[in-house]
Amino acid sequence: MKSLNVTQKLIKSHLLKGEMIPGKEIGIKIDQALLQDATGTLVQLELEAMDLKKAKTEVAVQYVDHNLLQTDFKNADDHLFLLSAAQRFGLWYSRPGNGVSHPLHMERFGIPGKTLVGSDSHSCAAGSLGMLAIGTGGLDVAAAIAGKPYFVKMPRIWGVKLSGKLPDWVSAKDVILEMLRRHDVKGGVGKIIEYYGEGLKQLSAMDRHVIANMGAELGATTTVFPSDAETKRFLKSQDREEDWSELIADEGCEYDLYEEINLESLVPLIALPTSPGNVVPVSEVAGKNISQVVLGSSANPGLRDFWMAGAIVKDKTVNSDVSFDVNPTSRQIIQNMIDNKAFGNLIKAGARFHQSGCMGCIGMGQAPASDTISLRTMPRNFPSRSGTEDDQVHLCSPETAAASALTGKITDPRDLEKLYGMSYPQYIHPEIEQINKDMLVAPLEDGSNVQLIKGPNIKSLPHIEHLQENYLVPVLLKMGDNVSTDEILKAGAEVLPFRSNLPEISKYSFTVIDNTFYDRAMQAKSEHGGHIVVAKENYAQGSSREHAALAPKFLGQVAVLAKSYARIAWQNLVNFGILPLEFTDMADYNKIDQGDMVSLKNVPKSVSESKNIQVIIKKENGEVIEISTKHSLSKRQINILLKGGIINEFKEHLEEREMGGSLSDN
Repeated sequence: MKSLNVTQKLIKSHLLKGEMIPGKEIGIKIDQALLQDATGTLVQLELEAMDLKKAKTEVAVQYVDHNLLQTDFKNADDHLFLLSAAQRFGLWYSRPGNGVSHPLHMERFGIPGKTLVGSDSHSCAAGSLGMLAIGTGGLDVAAAIAGKPYFVKMPRIWGVKLSGKLPDWVSAKDVILEMLRRHDVKGGVGKIIEYYGEGLKQLSAMDRHVIANMGAELGATTTVFPSDAETKRFLKSQDREEDWSELIADEGCEYDLYEEINLESLVPLIALPTSPGNVVPVSEVAGKNISQVVLGSSANPGLRDFWMAGAIVKDKTVNSDVSFDVNPTSRQIIQNMIDNKAFGNLIKAGARFHQSGCMGCIGMGQAPASDTISLRTMPRNFPSRSGTEDDQVHLCSPETAAASALTGKITDPRDLEKLYGMSYPQYIHPEIEQINKDMLVAPLEDGSNVQLIKGPNIKSLPHIEHLQENYLVPVLLKMGDNVSTDEILKAGAEVLPFRSNLPEISKYSFTVIDNTFYDRAMQAKSEHGGHIVVAKENYAQGSSREHAALAPKFLGQVAVLAKSYARIAWQNLVNFGILPLEFTDMADYNKIDQGDMVSLKNVPKSVSESKNIQVIIKKENGEVIEISTKHSLSKRQINILLKGGIINEFKEHLEEREMGGSLSDN
């Protein structure tokens, strides 16, 4: 029998369709589903449209961790809607203020050997427990909750060997920043990263969470760790030892790609604006003045991370020029921080505590001052994501963050030894943590009589048009590489409350890039029936938010023409009936200009019968240029696209069921 790595074991045990051949589409059985509120509202509306009776996954959880600020009725109304929907469809509900979804799920629900899909790109964090956990668009999550397989192209498996031991003042965040330094934000596209080697013994389960979480920033499909003695220790600390099982790679197993990181060679690292891949040693930028430090988020959520910062600032006061903001991961973390003195150390040093949730990570408060540097232990620093237009967000470890909060400048934490005579604090994991399950609402046995509570900001999903035969539409935007979902549809306190109101949220489409886009798109929709946009490589990296496809679709987007796509974005475009075309000749990108008219003819037939699509470009001076493009859709995806997206497909299946048919897996 062939020796298997951990990833292969996970996929093989859940494989329903296809073969484990890189690049080929596979369908896998999903055991668990994770929803958060910024994307989950749409998922619940989709479950309503599907007439779902009860979730068919083993576990599905609706978390409320993003939109916690209640400056008016919108977020509060959505919280009530999400609770009613969770009870209607048989989901657990994590109440507002309970904490961030990913570490909470790891503590309460994650089980080695299981599969999970989540409507948040950082759902891959659960790979830290030996799970196959994939962030994806909400429609894919809705389908999984309804019992359908999750479809994805079989990735290549990238084995990363960890050797040696981390030096003092270097931690798990520096490991993933080293990966980003080497490979940038598209280095993991089409790959699953599996970590192995003796170096794993030094990494706690929450350290692994830090690394798995930010695998999303590499563009990886997911990250996988083995389930070993450390996994068992973690689950025991959460009073869930019975959920542990060993899952390790077979001796002699192989990977498609290989890499090694000698942990002993690592130094404190920092990602400069405006990309998680813009990584340099902290020592190279040390001495720059800062105005803010933010500790917390799903990228550094562990008790150890808060304790470490507390130990560094103990009996000291943070610099008077610095706002030191703390986002505790969960109420349980706060209780344990009180026990281990971290809470008191941070408060006494001048920390500003915020409620448990994503908060500043998604731009929900804690915006930094204009034209100043903010250091954050968060996963992303895309332009204006923080809520400040000219932000200068840097990403770093808790050690670097706390050291810099003290000095008021970017500070290499190793310098604390000479600045304060400080030795590296040694954290000891508690055998059993204080456990808090009080903010979790269990699913009902029968929720069929529960009425969905919809406030005035919650709008039903619109009808989505089928793909038309012919189009003659303008190019409204021409963009470069690595355009993020935050640039396609901005995050933050101003925008996210409209996540359940498509007509309103669509007004923010591409405003980070061009604040005239909405008006021009509405004009193009009225005069030409739609538009397209053009980009280079890795289009729509970052968040899984399907609004970045749905809002442009609402504005008439017919197609995107790019050199390559981020995985989740590519799936979301198909799910909402937008044609994701790829250049076959990279030089053709230079032949298209914003304002050109693009002609697509016999679209359904061309997409169905060929991977190559001819595109005719009509320039303003009358010149006509023809270029060849391609798509890489499976037959299943072509069927979805031709119907205008997966919502229309579901509606057809529901009509078939009402006439005596059944809900298909295709």
